[in-house]
Amino acid sequence: MVGDAERDDGTLLDAWRAGDAGAGRALFERHFDAIFRFFRSKVEDVAEDLTQQTFEAIVAGRDRFRGDSSFRTYLFSVARKKLYSHLRTRTRAQGRLVDAAEVSSAAISGPSPSTVAAAREEHRVLLAALRRLPVEMQVAIELFYWEGMGVVEIAEVLEIPVGTVKSRLQRARARLERIVGEIAATEALRRSTLGGFERWARELRDAVGREAPLKADAGADDGAEA
Repeated sequence: MVGDAERDDGTLLDAWRAGDAGAGRALFERHFDAIFRFFRSKVEDVAEDLTQQTFEAIVAGRDRFRGDSSFRTYLFSVARKKLYSHLRTRTRAQGRLVDAAEVSSAAISGPSPSTVAAAREEHRVLLAALRRLPVEMQVAIELFYWEGMGVVEIAEVLEIPVGTVKSRLQRARARLERIVGEIAATEALRRSTLGGFERWARELRDAVGREAPLKADAGADDGAEA
């Protein structure tokens, strides 16, 4: 018998829809860390709540997912909408009328997540630089470098043309490099951060996802009856 770990997302989703609550839990556990990381790098104080809300939305709409894209891109698409909705509410509460996608997460939530265990100075510089990007750029570059998504998948998550994704990634990388140059304390740190960018990005991904809260099933047991 094939275990949940060996079943792909589509198979788990079909089993969950058919009433297998364990398949639903396995699906959530497989993607929980990535979704928590997605929120934590931008709005640490509500990352757990928004992660829970995202999975609750998946439970409520599990029968509406038609499979036109992968389950992972669908999940990140829901997470992005939850994030933007939260940012719109937050900026309005701060008395600002701005496009949530245009503002930086640092401008809304502070310089950097306070509990991220950044082992290297390069990690701290890179995280601070990421959070100074407009959120729409931060999302695109994290999906590419942290989650390993291609431009087609990112286009599906962001609901924009593939060509726009390519140009956005180019602009985001160029802007990120400028910000690193502005905030790195020394020229040696700037060169190290940019020269080993992909390595530092991978390590920072792990640091941001570290110490995630205990995975909740977000109502997976009830999903079969929803």
